[in-house]
Amino acid sequence: MAAEALTAPPVLDGARVLVAGARATGLSVLDLLLEQGATVTMLDTKFLDGVVDPDLRARNVAVLGPDAFTGADGSVRAPSDVDLIVVSPGFRPDDPLLSASAAAGIPVWGDVELAWRVDRSGIYGPPRAWLVITGTNGKTTTTSMAEAIGEAADLSVVACGNIGLTVVDALRADPRVEVLCVEMSSFQLHWAPSVRPAAGVVLNVAPDHLDWHGSFEAYAKAKQRALLGAVAIVGLDDEVASELPVGDGARRIGFTLDAPESGELGVIEGALVDRAFAGAPVPLIAVDRIRPLGPSGRADALAAAALMRAAGVSADAVERGLAGFSPGAHRGKVVVTIGGVSFVDDSKATNPHAAQAAVAGFDRVVLIAGGLLKGASVDDLIIRNAQRLAGVVAIGADREIILQAIARHAPEVPAVTVFTRDDSSVMTQRTGDDTPAITAVGADGADAVMAQAVSAAWQLAEADARGGRGGVDAVLLAPAAASLDMFASYGARGDSFAAASVALADARLA
Repeated sequence: MAAEALTAPPVLDGARVLVAGARATGLSVLDLLLEQGATVTMLDTKFLDGVVDPDLRARNVAVLGPDAFTGADGSVRAPSDVDLIVVSPGFRPDDPLLSASAAAGIPVWGDVELAWRVDRSGIYGPPRAWLVITGTNGKTTTTSMAEAIGEAADLSVVACGNIGLTVVDALRADPRVEVLCVEMSSFQLHWAPSVRPAAGVVLNVAPDHLDWHGSFEAYAKAKQRALLGAVAIVGLDDEVASELPVGDGARRIGFTLDAPESGELGVIEGALVDRAFAGAPVPLIAVDRIRPLGPSGRADALAAAALMRAAGVSADAVERGLAGFSPGAHRGKVVVTIGGVSFVDDSKATNPHAAQAAVAGFDRVVLIAGGLLKGASVDDLIIRNAQRLAGVVAIGADREIILQAIARHAPEVPAVTVFTRDDSSVMTQRTGDDTPAITAVGADGADAVMAQAVSAAWQLAEADARGGRGGVDAVLLAPAAASLDMFASYGARGDSFAAASVALADARLA
């Protein structure tokens, strides 16, 4: 299989394919390739001898380790007997093997690129309608909203891609699905240059994954690939997304939380309104019926509505789909309410941009934040929300960065930090004259740290109420950081917060 033009269909029967990445995505790709008659070898940088999946052994699929193509001098060579490489999204563009292979003329596709070409070729029937969703934040909520709207319209629709179900598996699903709501990360978009969706949306673009892409410009360029199809939808309230170029001949649609102009969706008198797909403004749904609450939930709903309106869905179906939608776990879910204060799990807010959107949904909030910031700055998060913050509880590896930002930009905001006992430290608080001190020894383990953090956040909320400031709306877990310093995943972090919040509520009732 020689290097091909972007639009060429795949010839998989008899092809020799190297699948880079033998986890869930790679195994889905493997099933499709074997079904189509390819000869497959798998490469996994983390496989150890003797740990190969027994199912792979049973099917005589060879699994190579990370040094399979590395010479004695440390140089990496392209494989000599491979027609195609299908790469899992985590492989970086500058990976030596992939760079050497591309230079040797071996095509390198991501799993979504493979799925797109297979779908266009008709191997599994007529091509589907692809609706692509990307952005630094809000992808999963928007994708799930779009799926809910499609279901309300009685479409054969499924959410897939970065959201869980691989696009490859969606193509092979029985019964057949006609509309694919494809959440795509910047990694997947980089490795899928051919995709031209029926409609695509870029919600927002803020610095993230710069170590992978090499620069913010490269990251934004990857996101922009979602706009190369027939309908290109952009978040007008986002400085970067609003300026991204769209594909040749694409119809450009914008969405905004302000009143929309012609060709846009927006908000008028407390309702989402479409001025893009009808001659006159068409009301869609009242904003107070949208979940999750706040500006980010409304923006995601507008984006999902724009995608599905582009797919021909009625305004009534948009209303039904959004009215029945509830956010998934760890995406702004209220886990318990104590004394009128909502305890909100937004553990999915793994960067400052996402945390900003979460905080903006409340008038006054105690924020629990921290973890691995990955070099991101939290200064703007603190500056923009100084008046909203009734207090901040900082946890995790980069907690001091958060405390330093508060000291620089909002020294009036009471701040608590919770350490593990391994740090031989205590929980301390900077206090003002009217804010009682909170002091506690460090905790044993991540769950104990979270329990201390939730308790401290509640004390800050009570102190704020006593101070006559009007009361706190929420104790909000919006970490602005990754979770892997303390927890196995952002989901485990959110579960820990939920358990601690429920335990606090139970203790108050005892």
